[in-house]
Amino acid sequence: MAWMRHKPDNEPASPSAPTPVAAAAPQAPRQQPQPAAHREPPVSPASSGRTVNIGPSVHIKGTLSGREDLTVDGRVEGKITLRDHVLTIGANGHIEAELQAKAIIVHGKVVGNVIAEHRVEVTASGTVQGDIKAPRVSIADGAMFRGSIDMGSPAAGKDSQARHEGHVTKEMPQVVTTAKAAS
Repeated sequence: MAWMRHKPDNEPASPSAPTPVAAAAPQAPRQQPQPAAHREPPVSPASSGRTVNIGPSVHIKGTLSGREDLTVDGRVEGKITLRDHVLTIGANGHIEAELQAKAIIVHGKVVGNVIAEHRVEVTASGTVQGDIKAPRVSIADGAMFRGSIDMGSPAAGKDSQARHEGHVTKEMPQVVTTAKAAS
């Protein structure tokens, strides 16, 4: 039978016959350089996009500050300052501190004043006992809040700063909201 014919070793392979190929290591896909108009701007340290996590077993006493977004699921007593970043208090987080950040999201418990440049969000599982100062405040149904809210413009920060330093310059009404009022 012609189709099962065995070729001698010295006969060259026909052009249509497949040639054995050694297994090659997988290569990373080549990235085409982007045109200048579509390149992402370099990431600065102030906007690194990183989030630092403090786990549930961590207990910190003192002042915490940084240049990254921060998620706290542990316990912090003192002061947290993240002027240009987002502070998230996780569901296991228990904070007894003054908070200051670009945005603050509360899933856990906060006892202390909360100041945000952009917004404060208290989720349904969150509790805040203290004054909130931010241009935008969101308190979800089921959240617990006891304190006052100042949604004044950033120029009104001087009155708030004096109030947070222990000098009451203007009396603000006490607000208790949602179905579960803190006792």
